[in-house]
Amino acid sequence: MFYVRPIAREDLPALLSLSERTGAGLTTLPANAERLTERIERSLASFARKSTKADECYVFVLVDSVAGSVVGISAIEAAVGLSEPWYNYHVGTQVHASRELGVYTAAPTLFLSNDHTGHSELCSLFLDARYRRAKNGPLVSKARLIFIAEFVERFGAKVIAELRGKLDANGRSAFWEGLGRHFFAMEYSRADYLTGIGRKAFIAELMPRHPVYTQLLPEEARAVIGEVHADSMPARASSSPKASATRATSTSSMRDRRWNASATTSVPCAKAACCR
Repeated sequence: MFYVRPIAREDLPALLSLSERTGAGLTTLPANAERLTERIERSLASFARKSTKADECYVFVLVDSVAGSVVGISAIEAAVGLSEPWYNYHVGTQVHASRELGVYTAAPTLFLSNDHTGHSELCSLFLDARYRRAKNGPLVSKARLIFIAEFVERFGAKVIAELRGKLDANGRSAFWEGLGRHFFAMEYSRADYLTGIGRKAFIAELMPRHPVYTQLLPEEARAVIGEVHADSMPARASSSPKASATRATSTSSMRDRRWNASATTSVPCAKAACCR
């Protein structure tokens, strides 16, 4: 039998073991004992109602009752971007037109922003590969929605789900190679790790604040915008607005409060997310 419960201090070794198997791109679950310990403490304080809104975080684990082991994790950040910046790339359109020349061009753009500040985030969904069966993934994932519906006053009016961006079989990010590498003198894996342990200031310091015209990016980089990692495909299906927003909104509406759910796909450029 499997069940979901709040994380406990004694789960640190199991959590560290899971984090070491996530691979690149899952920045909310870094293989760093200090950062994971801090997150566990934040979760314990949140469940005890002893944390501020900026630090509120709820972490859940999936337990195999037969083996007595933690085999999966999921979490909710009550409000992102209030204690440390939360970056995303907004996908937009820039129109260039000349009536005199009869020229009209609508150019897709990326603009680095903090649009999701204050929104709640579904994050850190990871399951031991040996247990990715029998609906274990949906169980540990959707338990968060039940918690949000039960304690809706603790969360924002909008819920986002950040999903790991697409990487190739060697862990290479085409988006990073096409854009990020031009501004960061480091490998993607290094930038990914720094973001995961909370050192995000370099994003604002080094990334351009001007719109990036996607037509100037290599085709390989353009092709992965909005695409997710192969391991995140099930999570995308379960956290998409079509799959979950209707159920979650109707549940919370019974408590006289509506909230909207949306899926946000991470573009692996120092974990800036790409949203439409």
